[in-house]
Amino acid sequence: MLRIEHAYWLMAAFLAGAAWLNLRERRWSHAAFWGVLAALLGGGDTVLRAAAAHVELPAQLAGAGVLVLAALSPRMHRGHLVERDAAAREADACRLRHKLFGPALLIPLVTLLVALFGGMLVVHGVALFAKPQMTLTGLALACVVAWIAASAVTQARPRAGLVEGRRLLDTLGWAALLPLTLAALGGVFAATGVGTALADLVRMVIPVESALACVLAYGIGMVLFTVIMGNAFAAFPVLTAGIGLPLLIGMHGANPAILGAIGMVTGYCGTLFTPMAANYNIVPVALLDLPRQSAVIRAQWKTGAALLAVNLLLMYFLVFRF
Repeated sequence: MLRIEHAYWLMAAFLAGAAWLNLRERRWSHAAFWGVLAALLGGGDTVLRAAAAHVELPAQLAGAGVLVLAALSPRMHRGHLVERDAAAREADACRLRHKLFGPALLIPLVTLLVALFGGMLVVHGVALFAKPQMTLTGLALACVVAWIAASAVTQARPRAGLVEGRRLLDTLGWAALLPLTLAALGGVFAATGVGTALADLVRMVIPVESALACVLAYGIGMVLFTVIMGNAFAAFPVLTAGIGLPLLIGMHGANPAILGAIGMVTGYCGTLFTPMAANYNIVPVALLDLPRQSAVIRAQWKTGAALLAVNLLLMYFLVFRF
C-alpha cells in the first residue's frame, strides 16, 4: 500500500541526491542544507513514533535540524551552475516543440485519476492507496511517472532529472520551503486559538448580523493574512475558524464548499501583493535579473486588485444561494 511516508521518502531521496551533487562541487552550505532536510523528511516517521513513545532524543534532533536549516539559509547564495549550451537547448526545444508539455501535464492528470479512482484499486484484498492521503500519494506517483515520461520524450539519461532538479532547487534556495512552513504556521495559529481571538475582534468591529459585512471581513482578512504570512494556506485555517465557520456558515448559512473554494482563491490575491511570497515574487526577480526587487509585484498588483473585487462579488452572490 502506498502511504504518505513513501512520498516523504521519495522527496528525501531527491534531496539527498541534490546534497550529494553539491557536495561533489564543494558547495558546502547547499549540500548541508539539503542533506539535513533530507534527513528530516526521511526520518520523520521514526521521529513521530519515537515522540509518541515519549522518547525525547529524536524529537530534539528534529528541532536541532530545523535550527541548523535556519542557520544555513543565509549562506545559500546563488552561484553559477553549469548549464547546457544555449544553442543546444534551443535546438532541442525546436525538435520537441509541444511534446515538452506532455510530461508536465501528466502530473495533474495522474494526481486527479488517483484521487478519483485510487480507492478502487485493490489487489488481493489490499488497497494500493491509503485513503486519508490518497491525493498526496497520487501526486508523488505522478511526479515519478512524469520523470519517466520526460526521460523518454527527451531521450535524456534519467540522471538528467536529478541534475536539472538540483539546479532549480539551488536557484530557489531556502525559499523552496516557504509553502511548507507557512502552511504549518497556519495550522499552529489555528491550534493556539488565533481564530477564536480573531472572531471576538471581528464581532467588536463589524455588524455581524450583516452578511455583506462578514463576507468583506472574511475576504479582505484572507488577503491581509496572506500578505503578512506569504501564503493563503497559512491564512485559510485562521480566517475560516475565526470568521468563516462561526459567522458565515453558522450564523448566515453560507455554503461551506463554495465559501472554501472562493475564499482560498481570494487569499491568493494577497500573494500577488507581498514580498513575503518570496518563491513567487522575489525568486523570479533573481532568475530573470530584473532591475527592481519589487518588479514582479509592480507588474501584477492591479490584476490582484481586480481579482479581489470579482471574488468578493462572487462570494456574496453565490455562497448564500446554493
